[in-house]
Amino acid sequence: MVRKKRCNVYKISGRVLRSRSWMFSISMLLVVVSSIPQNTTAAQANPAREQWIGTWATAPQPALPGEIDTFRNQTLRLIVHTSAGGKKVRIKISNTYGDQPLQIGSTHIARRTVGAEIDSASDRKLVFQGHASVSVPAHSQVLSDPVELDVPPLSDLAISLFLPQGTQATTSHILALQTSYVSSTGDFTQTTKLPVEKTIDIWPFLTGVDVVARPEGATIVALGSSLTDGDGSTTDANHRWPDALAERLQKAGGTKSGLGVLNLGVIGNRLLHDSPLVPSSPFGAALGESGLARFERDVLSQPGVKYVFVCLGVNDILFPGFAFTPADEKVSAKDIIAGYRQLIARAHKKNIRIIGTTIPPFEGAFFKKPHVEFYTPEREAVRQEVNTWILQSGAFDAVVDFDAPVRDPAHPTRIRADYDAGDHLHVKDAGYIATGNAVPLSLFDDH
Repeated sequence: MVRKKRCNVYKISGRVLRSRSWMFSISMLLVVVSSIPQNTTAAQANPAREQWIGTWATAPQPALPGEIDTFRNQTLRLIVHTSAGGKKVRIKISNTYGDQPLQIGSTHIARRTVGAEIDSASDRKLVFQGHASVSVPAHSQVLSDPVELDVPPLSDLAISLFLPQGTQATTSHILALQTSYVSSTGDFTQTTKLPVEKTIDIWPFLTGVDVVARPEGATIVALGSSLTDGDGSTTDANHRWPDALAERLQKAGGTKSGLGVLNLGVIGNRLLHDSPLVPSSPFGAALGESGLARFERDVLSQPGVKYVFVCLGVNDILFPGFAFTPADEKVSAKDIIAGYRQLIARAHKKNIRIIGTTIPPFEGAFFKKPHVEFYTPEREAVRQEVNTWILQSGAFDAVVDFDAPVRDPAHPTRIRADYDAGDHLHVKDAGYIATGNAVPLSLFDDH
């Protein structure tokens, strides 16, 4: 169902954290636009007024206590999958959660062929304000200088970072669902066949890849929780729902192929409350700031952003009262709606269309270790009230019903059995593809 009006975001049933759950709670309805200063290099200036858009991005998260990867005199080869293509590229490196400067000795970008191998003809050295090495200050980010490179849509890029010093990945994205590679000792950033010491399933430090687009190009951001992040989908398959949308836009061709799709989903994310580190919790740690707090960094600061899906709300309903979330963080439908209204107002100030999406069903939802069951009739009533408001209020520029394609027609408070990833909260590949296919491309008819 589509309703043209304004535009807001939706909460995609955020995974209550696979074994890496998180929890934290910080001020409800605080529109804290991140207390972390974000310093970006002067390379962000665009004197030629080129039209930059995002082709890939991920949300930075604090590392899990006791699970922080450490690298020393090694090369990371990080694999990412593009949405839109372009002829010029730049990357964003984040040290958002680092308390010490991040030292990078050299950086290269290339088209990936297979595994950790690259197309050597496409290899490009990246510099930062003209320098091959860069020191990223604590709690900051940097943008590389642009470089000419043919970046095909729906393709894999390899970004190689040489870390000459002992470096802890205090800033990373936890649920990458993508295999990346760590070398043996040495700088192998420009090596075609990386000498692989081990593989990793996180994205340390890398948070964005931008390309120069046609004048009509634009960026679509999906702000959500684990159902946007893709929990339950197949690793290395790119079957999250934003991936499915990106593929459809490329197949549509014309101006729609100039739309980049960025996945800013975070497992366990909530709209109204942060999830601070709680090392003593049986669930481990935290997933990051609330949707309200990270909206500025993860949505408004993206290049060329014109559309945003807000896929948040389900974890606000499910988490409070369990081992990892205080009971006093319990929220009502009115609280969630008030949060949506704040995001709508902030998006409209920037002339961004905000698209609301309904919350999928969660009856039977559980977390394995320790065993926690999340469903109650009271929580279901909140979901129904929120969904009714999303569909009927007219507050969003458009609405997409993400509940409809995945619910069981015979038992609409449950996920369809053939889509269920097993925990009755997340879907597998077929469910994500159905979700991505539910987005009408007519929402982007001005492209």
